[in-house]
Amino acid sequence: MDLSEKAWDNRYLNNDIGWDLGTVSPPLKAYFDQLENKELKILIPGGGNAHEAEYLFNSGFVNVFVVDLSKTAIDNIKKRIPEFPSSHLILGDFFEVDDAFDLIIEQTFFCALNPNLIENYAQKMHQLLKVKGTLAGLFLVFLCIQIGLHLAVIRKSICLIFNLISKSMIWLLVTIRIQKEMEKNSSLN
Repeated sequence: MDLSEKAWDNRYLNNDIGWDLGTVSPPLKAYFDQLENKELKILIPGGGNAHEAEYLFNSGFVNVFVVDLSKTAIDNIKKRIPEFPSSHLILGDFFEVDDAFDLIIEQTFFCALNPNLIENYAQKMHQLLKVKGTLAGLFLVFLCIQIGLHLAVIRKSICLIFNLISKSMIWLLVTIRIQKEMEKNSSLN
């Protein structure tokens, strides 16, 4: 699978973004709705069309940042939410972000990574989170399986993330549909 800037941009240009719900993910919305501190510095890596960023921004959160490789995705956000601060829209590589955040939102970014980058992902999350920071997200295991990640790699990766970010509070929604997906996949063979 091609994970280059050009490939991601082409996916957004061609609307080949089946994972995009077109709105904030309901579990993340529920999590956001219980947050009281509107000053939290929040990062959404691989934010794409950033419906989560839009929801947070419209809910009064003032320090929401999105990083994505796709210029088209960033432009889509600018068109949809013209009042969103341009300086909070980062066209670039997550692994090159150099800042510290109270909260990082995981929404399909993990599944889009080359498996060789999983350890780097965990280390970068550890680096970007403030000491009492939170990684909140949906680790969509069934999507990872669909794009070809082996279940053992997924489990190992999530454990690695927990171990490396142990200094931080972590709140995760882990979508565990592994058994059903494995059963479905084995019945196809």
